[in-house]
Formats: sequence, structure tokens, C-alpha cells
Amino acid sequence: MCIAANPNEIRIKSITINEDTLSAHLYDGRTITVPLAWSWRLSEATQEQRENYEIIGEGLAVHWPEIDEDISAEGMLYGTPAPRPSLVV
Repeated sequence: MCIAANPNEIRIKSITINEDTLSAHLYDGRTITVPLAWSWRLSEATQEQRENYEIIGEGLAVHWPEIDEDISAEGMLYGTPAPRPSLVV
């Protein structure tokens, strides 16, 4: 069985990360840029860890294995920052 991709899905072609932002370059030509602070794991990671990523789900998200972080294209587009876990004392 072949499952065709939904043409309306937001798909990441590549990403760019600098000191302050994460930019997802989409297949449809758009670029989504969000503050790096939206991901506390990425903002606290080294540049080397930030550069070790893979685009997963045929472009639906990005995964950073060293820091166990996943960010979806949809989450970036709709402004869903990653919550920092609360510490239970």
C-alpha cells in the first residue's frame, strides 16, 4: 500500500540555527523562524549538539538525538514553545 503525502502539510527541507534563532526552510519556499529560546534544550545545547540533527517524518519535524529534542514544522508555525519541566521538590 502506498500512502501519498498530503500536499497541505508543512514540510521542512532544511534548517539553519544561529545563536538566537532556528529557521526551517520549507519545500513550498517559505521560511519559519522562531527564537531559539522556545526550546530550552536547544538554547542550552552546544553549537555542535545543535548541528547534529535529522529531519524526520518526511519533513514534518526535526530531531536532535544528543539532547532528545523534537520540533515539528507545525509547532514552529503555530507558535508552540517547548515547556521546561517543573522541578518537584
